Amino acid sequence: MKRRDARYNPKRQIMSLENCDFSAIAILLDQIRYGGNPEHKFNPGDFDLTPPSYPRKGKSLCDTAEIFSRKEALTLLKNGLKAGLISERFEGEWPKNIWSVTDKNLPLEAQLENSTNGTYHGYPLQEEDPFGEIVKSEWSRRNAEA
Repeated sequence: MKRRDARYNPKRQIMSLENCDFSAIAILLDQIRYGGNPEHKFNPGDFDLTPPSYPRKGKSLCDTAEIFSRKEALTLLKNGLKAGLISERFEGEWPKNIWSVTDKNLPLEAQLENSTNGTYHGYPLQEEDPFGEIVKSEWSRRNAEA
């Protein structure tokens, strides 16, 4: 994959555990949805996207994370939400970003695409993105405390 020329978003911040409202998170867990984005897909899996896939240069592909089903993507999204790996920035009741880590220790980032119904699309963080190490570290720390 071609390296990105642009810098990574320096505004991303994971909310501290002390500031996480886990009672609100529990409510969101029942409402959250996974939509997907054809720009992050080579293999369209069962995401029912239009177009089914439209991989773009510079975009990380879900295929590298071996995520080919909406159910698996939603589970990873919910796991990040349950751990409180959410951004400090919100749009309505929804965090702008949610982070998670796969069983193979690959950090993922999900971005809010519809704040009305809580739909996200996600992608693996690129290897060069230093935020990936922060996500993995927080994931380990928060899951060890659980």
